[in-house]
Amino acid sequence: MDHLTDRLARLDACAVSDALDKLGLAGAVTGLQRLSSARRISGRVLTVKMEKDDGRPAASRHLATTAIEMAEPGNVIVMEQRTGIDAACWGGNLSLGAKLQEVAGVIVDGPARDVDEAREYDFPIFARNATSRTARGRIVETGTNVPITVGEVTVTPGDFVVADGSAVVFIPGAEIERVLEAAEAIAARERAMVAALREGTPISEVMGRNYETMLKKP
Repeated sequence: MDHLTDRLARLDACAVSDALDKLGLAGAVTGLQRLSSARRISGRVLTVKMEKDDGRPAASRHLATTAIEMAEPGNVIVMEQRTGIDAACWGGNLSLGAKLQEVAGVIVDGPARDVDEAREYDFPIFARNATSRTARGRIVETGTNVPITVGEVTVTPGDFVVADGSAVVFIPGAEIERVLEAAEAIAARERAMVAALREGTPISEVMGRNYETMLKKP
């Protein structure tokens, strides 16, 4: 884990989302559900793109296996499956293979399956929903480590992501230092507020005007 991913691992999705707001950047994606583990995940992104099976020759490799074998420990695999077809691009054997490769987790803009297996492996899956339907004959992989779209966010290889029970938040690779600095300041402010509440400071004082304006752009 390098110093950037180490710093990101200490932050939650809300602090990072607030930092993006403060800096006028996009990156937060709502509606992706945490299906298989209570753990927050974060790290550098490795992408996979899926499209509808239009009868093209079958790939020689099972979908997502290239990404798993390319992954470095701590990477997060992010998959675009926006075909509208109810078919999973992630399943149980992929979860086990990714866990053994020390992948931090997978994020699917679309369905995933074999969720119970992923829970047994304690492998984190974030996805739009769960399904039992296989990808075979329905969808195909068309790219690994290429730009993809998740929600309304363009995600490129080398970007960063943090995902927890609130949201999935992407950070452009070129902006990571600025975002981390802003998010760390916000998280420190929030910790101070929690301490003040526990010490008996009225909540109206803790969450006063300064709190309401803390994300205003400089």
